Amino acid sequence: MNIEAFREYCLSLKNTTEGFPFGDDTLVFKVNNKMFALAGIANFTSLNLKCEPEKAVELRERYQAMQPGYHMNKKNWNTVLMDNSIPDKLIFEWIRESYNLVIYTEKRKKS
Repeated sequence: MNIEAFREYCLSLKNTTEGFPFGDDTLVFKVNNKMFALAGIANFTSLNLKCEPEKAVELRERYQAMQPGYHMNKKNWNTVLMDNSIPDKLIFEWIRESYNLVIYTEKRKKS
């Protein structure tokens, strides 16, 4: 996967916005003004995704390229190293799960 495919997929998700709140090199995607994905764009070596805490641990144990979220809450975020060891299809699935997790959390807060 390259940065363009990552960006295109994130923007295909309903009500997604993009921005650079952490500087010119970190592309952040939000839904309902809450982050669900971010990545460095200079070399695109990793991306951060929100994850259910139990699943986050499971994924880290299963995939060497999955690590606790860099500069993020390590309970709720994972960093995926873009080393081509994980199929793009699976990464797209995790992006969607991150997006859905943010939407679900926001809906619960409003109830």
